[in-house]
This record gives sequence, structure tokens and C-alpha cells, in this order.
Amino acid sequence: MYNRFIFSVLILFSLQSFGQNKSLDTIVGKVVNAANDKPLQGANIININTVRGTTTNQKGDFNIRAKMNDTLYFSYLGFRNMQVKVTKDWIKYGDVRIKMTEKAIALEEVTVRNIKLTGYLEIDARNIPIYDTYRYQISGLEYGYEAGDKDKSSFAETVESITNPADLLYNIFGNRPKQMKRIQKMKEDKQIREVLQDKYDRETLAAVLQVNKGTIEEILKSCNFSKSFVEQANDLQVLDALGSCYQDYKAIKR
Repeated sequence: MYNRFIFSVLILFSLQSFGQNKSLDTIVGKVVNAANDKPLQGANIININTVRGTTTNQKGDFNIRAKMNDTLYFSYLGFRNMQVKVTKDWIKYGDVRIKMTEKAIALEEVTVRNIKLTGYLEIDARNIPIYDTYRYQISGLEYGYEAGDKDKSSFAETVESITNPADLLYNIFGNRPKQMKRIQKMKEDKQIREVLQDKYDRETLAAVLQVNKGTIEEILKSCNFSKSFVEQANDLQVLDALGSCYQDYKAIKR
């Protein structure tokens, strides 16, 4: 009787695992330039539903795990980002060509300042500019710190935010638990982290987290991140900042 019971459990587990594996298919396709149909190597693709990413090879080809109605997010430097939904025909026939359109980029004027060093550490240390967007981390701690003077710590600001149920931070995190859980998934995916470290537009973050860019900025400000950090940090730094702020929020709620 015991052996029969174990055998039945193993069969049910196998059927469940098989059903889960069948829920996702390997989606294949090619990303090309809409202007000349030339393949785009290194284009980034993220499945917004599973929060997993990949890139195209030299021929513009890619494959990614997805199921019907999942949304794939495509991005490439100098091209317009786009979202494409996985259809039944795509899964059945495969090899879909995704055509991305170039966008015009206006370069901002950059001012280069010459810093004269004297060779004396105490003097040079005062002359070198300190940028608020720099963040550092201490080994052994899961959270990082932001350079520059701040009136309050991020943790203290979060405490004050949660004590007021009408506060923006409480409303954002409390009403979007599913979206905020995506933060950890994004941090765990190496491909997504590599994509974000070269981006500054918040578009990929907003698409995968399923919030608008204004919401991301409001969260960072509510967590007491400086204005310069909000405006100048890359998307990977912003992701880590959102993660640390959300962890503080969850700790206080517990």
C-alpha cells in the first residue's frame, strides 16, 4: 500500500511538472532594421511576464521562453523601443521578423571643466567635485549608500512615510505588490542587469515594472534620494535604489 502511494505521488508530480514545462514555449525570431532589413546584433529582448531577458546574435536571431499572450519588450541603442505580444501563430510557425525603427537623438551640450591638481592630497581632495549620483556598498550589507549630504536617511524617510497611510510611498507600494515583486526578479536576471546599466531613460524599468516613469521618480524622491541621483543615475542604479527602498518598506510593515 505504501509503495502504491509513493508511486501515485510520483506520477502526479511528473504530470504537474510536465504541465508547467508545456506552459512555456521557446519563441524564436529575428530583429532587423526597418529601413534596410539588416539584422540588429545585440538587441535586447525581455519577457515582461516572466521577467527574463535575452539578446540577438550576429544574424539578429533570438529565442526566449514565453507563452501565448506574453509581452516581449524590444530595445536597441538608437532605435525606438517596442512591445510585441506573443500570438498563437508565432508559437505555431515561429521565425517572426521584428522590425525596429531608428529614432533621432539630440545630443546635449557638455561642459568640460579642467581640474588642476597640486599633488597635495588635502588640497586636491577639496578641489575634486563630488557627484551625488555616486553610490557605494559595504561588503556584507545588502543595501548601498548614496554619496553627498542628505537631511535624513532613506530608512528614516521611509519610516515617516509609512506612518501616514495617505502618503505617496505607502500608496505606491501598498497598491502595487505584484509590480514591486518584479524588482527582485529583475535584479536576479543577469541579462536584464546588463541591459539596465547602459540605459538612462527609465523606459525599460517602467515597462517591466508596469508603472509609468513618473511613478519611478516619485518613489525615489519619497525615499529621500537626491534630485541629481534621480536625474542622472543609470537604470541599474535606479533598480537597486527601488529595491532597497522596497525592502525598508516591507521591514517596517512587518
